[in-house]
Parts: sequence; structure tokens; C-alpha cells
Amino acid sequence: MTKIGIILGSTRPNRNGEQVAKWVLDVAAQRDDAEFELIDLRDYPLPHLDEPMPPSLGQYQGDHTKQWASKIASFDGFVIVTPEYNHGTSGVLKNAIDYLYAEWNNKAVGFVSYGSVGGARAAEHLRLVAGELQMADVRQQVALSLITEFENFSVFKPGDYNLGALNVLLDQVITWSTALAPLRAATLSV
Repeated sequence: MTKIGIILGSTRPNRNGEQVAKWVLDVAAQRDDAEFELIDLRDYPLPHLDEPMPPSLGQYQGDHTKQWASKIASFDGFVIVTPEYNHGTSGVLKNAIDYLYAEWNNKAVGFVSYGSVGGARAAEHLRLVAGELQMADVRQQVALSLITEFENFSVFKPGDYNLGALNVLLDQVITWSTALAPLRAATLSV
């Protein structure tokens, strides 16, 4: 069965992302075409990138890196829940992504973003990163405005119209993750 990780890309106190990621997981859990797991970056406290070798070499030294690599390698695709900070994603998410290379390759990724303009610029930032990591970013995106989808900018109350967009995103991530399976298998056998 295809395994999709839902990455919660914020570690801030009182983060809005936790509510969003749980909503994504709750919607995804109603499906029977893939397995879903929430990956909270708080559970992987990575320091600023501290590996002596480039991640593309896969010669990880730190136990924290090896644990993170093992977790990410176990998935076929991802949904990344990202805030938007200063027209980009969060520093902690970018750092977590930068720790690895091969573990991201030939996997699909979709973005659920939130912010004053729905986090659209953070998702665009991540699309550039995904391309370099040989990930297939799906077209569908869920962009959640802090103004319309959060009461008092802090209590997540998504409109029902977001469900259609989220289900299309999940369809695309699962389909692309499945289609990329032969490429992942070929890489493992080399």
C-alpha cells in the first residue's frame, strides 16, 4: 500500500499548522487507497544542518540525521503543510528538507499552505526545492487564508469548499507516488 507522510512544517508555540495538519490527516484517514502518517518536525529536533558531507552523498554522521533519513525513506510521497514567513516557507522545514537528498527522490509531493495570502508564496518556494530534489510536485494546492479560514487568525475553521481541493491533492499525490514506484525500485537495486 502506498505510504504518504503528512509533514507538519512548523514548530512554533501556538502554531496554526497543527490544526491544519490534523485536518489533512482526518480527511486522508477516510480514504482506503493509501496509508497516511503525520510527521511532526517537533519530533525530529534537527539542529541547523550539521552534516560534514553534502546530503547528496548519503554519508550521514549524526544519529539525528540517520533517524530523520529513515523516517523519510519509509514513505512513497508527501503532503507538506507549510506556513508562509516572509514570502517563503519556515526555516525549520527548509532545514529538515536540506538534511536529505536520496530519501526525497522520485516521490510525489503536494502542498497545503496557510498565511495572509494562503501561503501561496511558501508553496512556490517549496516547488523550486522539490524540483532540485527530483520530486514530482502536483499541481493541486490547498491555500488557506488566515483571514477567511481562521477565526481570530488562530482557530482553524476551514470552509467545506476546501475539501474538494484537498481530495484532488490527495488523489494526485497518491497517483504520482504510485507511478514513480518503478523509479524508486530501480534506485534501490543499484
